[in-house]
Amino acid sequence: MTRLAYKIPRSVLVVIHTPRLYVLLLERADHPGYWQSVTGSQAEGESLQQTAVREVFEETGLDARAHGLRDWDLQNEYEIFPEWRWRYAPGVTHNLEHVFGLCVPEPQQVRLTPREHLAFEWLPWEDAANRCFSWSNAAAIRKLPEMVHSP
Repeated sequence: MTRLAYKIPRSVLVVIHTPRLYVLLLERADHPGYWQSVTGSQAEGESLQQTAVREVFEETGLDARAHGLRDWDLQNEYEIFPEWRWRYAPGVTHNLEHVFGLCVPEPQQVRLTPREHLAFEWLPWEDAANRCFSWSNAAAIRKLPEMVHSP
């Protein structure tokens, strides 16, 4: 089987939160017990903002354009887990993640894609940060109080 296209090693992390700093976390279907914010790789020809809007909709059913989607101007470079490297071109070992915040008025029911996520939960930001399996996701959530109060 020939692979048609590899993932671009550039992605978004979208911290979905309320004004009271409750954060939405999703449990990964391929790793039960691994909780995270919305994430996803940039598609060819997409801006990072478009990637964030698309991923939020695909993973939650929420329309990020109807809420306060904001580029936090934060990036994290991390090593791609070996078990997921087959999705990328040969030799690609690192990804550059761009962080966004999305403020919704209150915790909302979301629509999960069963092949991607098993469950969701709204948690106070400290609890959400502690539950994340990804260091970059936890670090982004820990910046939430500062990001919400910055212009």
